[in-house]
Amino acid sequence: MENEKQDLERFLKNVDEISELVKELNSSDPECQKKASEKADQLICCLKENEESDESCNTRLNRTVINTNPPQAVTGPQGRQNDSEISTENFMKILEKDAEDRRKRRKENEKLANALKEMGNEAFAKGDYETAVLRYSEGLEKVRDMQVLYTNRAQAYIKLMKYQEAIGDCDWALRCNEKCIKAYIHMGRAHLALHNYKEARNCYHRILDIEPKRENIVHEYLNQVDLEEKKALQEQKARAEFEQGKENATSVLELLHKLGKPEQISLYYTGGICLLSEAIKDGTEQTLFRIHNGFSIINSNPIVRRSLSLKQPDRFNDDLCISVLNLWKVICEGNEENQKILIHSSGISENFVNLLASETPGIQMTCIRVLCIYSQTQYGRSLVLQILDLDKLVENLLKFINNKDITAKTAVGILDRFAGEQKFRVHFQGNFTTTFLPPFTSLLNNMPSVDLTVLPPCISMMASMTGDDIIRKKTASCQECWEAFLTAMDACAVSDQSSEAQDVLCALLGFMINISKDHTLAIEEKAIIITARCLKQLNSSDGGIITRTTGLLSNILPHSHAATEEAVQKGIVKKMITFLKAGGQTTTHFSIKTLAICTTASIQAREELVKLDKKLCTLVKLLRTGDEVVVGNAALSLGQCLEVPGTASSLLGSDIVMLLLKHAGGDASKTTVQRNTAIALGRLCTVEPGHLIELRKLHGLEILDSCMKYIK
Repeated sequence: MENEKQDLERFLKNVDEISELVKELNSSDPECQKKASEKADQLICCLKENEESDESCNTRLNRTVINTNPPQAVTGPQGRQNDSEISTENFMKILEKDAEDRRKRRKENEKLANALKEMGNEAFAKGDYETAVLRYSEGLEKVRDMQVLYTNRAQAYIKLMKYQEAIGDCDWALRCNEKCIKAYIHMGRAHLALHNYKEARNCYHRILDIEPKRENIVHEYLNQVDLEEKKALQEQKARAEFEQGKENATSVLELLHKLGKPEQISLYYTGGICLLSEAIKDGTEQTLFRIHNGFSIINSNPIVRRSLSLKQPDRFNDDLCISVLNLWKVICEGNEENQKILIHSSGISENFVNLLASETPGIQMTCIRVLCIYSQTQYGRSLVLQILDLDKLVENLLKFINNKDITAKTAVGILDRFAGEQKFRVHFQGNFTTTFLPPFTSLLNNMPSVDLTVLPPCISMMASMTGDDIIRKKTASCQECWEAFLTAMDACAVSDQSSEAQDVLCALLGFMINISKDHTLAIEEKAIIITARCLKQLNSSDGGIITRTTGLLSNILPHSHAATEEAVQKGIVKKMITFLKAGGQTTTHFSIKTLAICTTASIQAREELVKLDKKLCTLVKLLRTGDEVVVGNAALSLGQCLEVPGTASSLLGSDIVMLLLKHAGGDASKTTVQRNTAIALGRLCTVEPGHLIELRKLHGLEILDSCMKYIK
């Protein structure tokens, strides 16, 4: 390995020297050319001597070699040119010929190296890591600076637990390419296996320096380092306390020894496991359980396994099952390594999902509590997503949402946390409408008979699921879903004095806002009914409900002209002006958007706005804000209202021209701002020539001309 390093370093050094020499030979300075010729002469002789020396040692090197046998016409009797005979042109020909020879040799060597790399990859895929290392090494004999061969061999070395060799290969890969991500990944893994936690973290942090967008995967690698370090410290502390003879530490070992006795009655194991659970107080006892083979002692016991399978249900088996589940909860809480070992234990994952469907409430509740531990951390959720049967797991959990006890809230909380995981959402893209929507709509349709405190977290869970575009569109297209929303809104209206009902309505409106962004046939058909329900809610005394209702209207009205006309007839313009005058960032966003929709679709809305908002003071005030969404919608409403006779004239003497011109010629990130303000300004000057005079004074025509691309 040392010889290979020296060969590659010498090769790279020769390439650098020749590159510099060519630059000097091409210099316009005669003195520089003369010195370069002398250096070239010396270099040729030196390389010739090295070649002869290498041949005498029978050493095979893949390196750059200068052709030391140029044509006789330009060489002296000893194969060396004198200073007076050599020329830049001839030397360049020598270099060009040598470069072409090297190019052909390298091309052939690269072909062989790639073939060897593929052979190594095949061996690696089969688990034959020794052969893989051999093939990659043979490839490197052909091409010493082939980055992928170093990283592939490093990966094979890691499989063979030759971590130092892997680190060495990663180092060489980085010499070939200092931005090689794979080299840092494999080097980090090798350092982690050697318990070099600081070095491992440094490797992973270097990945972010090269590609900041890889933040998520780097975060996972760093978490792995943290968990491995935490595990090592736990085991070190546990062994120390055990050696010191501390009571709890020794009790765990004694109880495990007793539980290891075979063919005892189920009551014996139930009592022993309960005592063991009580003896485990913190991470030290959890770790002692693990390092003293606790998982194998408990999980491989035939009587324990029978109780978990529910094949022979009786009171004693149920008690044993509950005691085992409680032990799992105790040993896994806050201990990621124990969580990993448990969920990977033979048969446990299948039994675990099935136990959720047990008819024994105690088994159900304890099983849910164990699953809750896994759901509380990113690491625990990743284990569940990787190991458990998600379809069956969700099916069993959703059965609890109609319960009127703690199991319902706990089950929904678990689902809500998993719904935040992209992998979980992607898994249910295909069967979301059959798995999630039926129990959810059933819950909404039967609000009077369900626990209202379960509904907000359930709606939150569904909102998390609709963070996926495919799931959101499927939900928005479901007629049954919208009908259930309307039923639930009516139920909340009946119980409007109940704080629980208000919480449900607030959560439901937020969810409806989220899924109403897409235009669907279901929304279009229900738009008038939804609008009617919303108009009633605008009279609520709860500011949060008013804001969310306005937000829902701003999404629903564009789907139906009839719904917009209905809203205008019922006095929505006056409501929106009131909300705009009251202020509030979110309410203002929703209100001005709703007003813009109404004034665009309805002449009556424009006339009412002009009548209720003297000189359009509210709209002008909004134009002065720095919020692009608000400015764009305010300009749109203003432009529509200018069609009402006398409106443009009422704005004479104000700074409306300058205000609109500022936005039209500005550099807002949203082009709708320039477009809407430019159109409003054009209409203003067309309807009332007095504004055109002001526009000319401000050189506004030139500015408007530059805005035509937005208007088009």
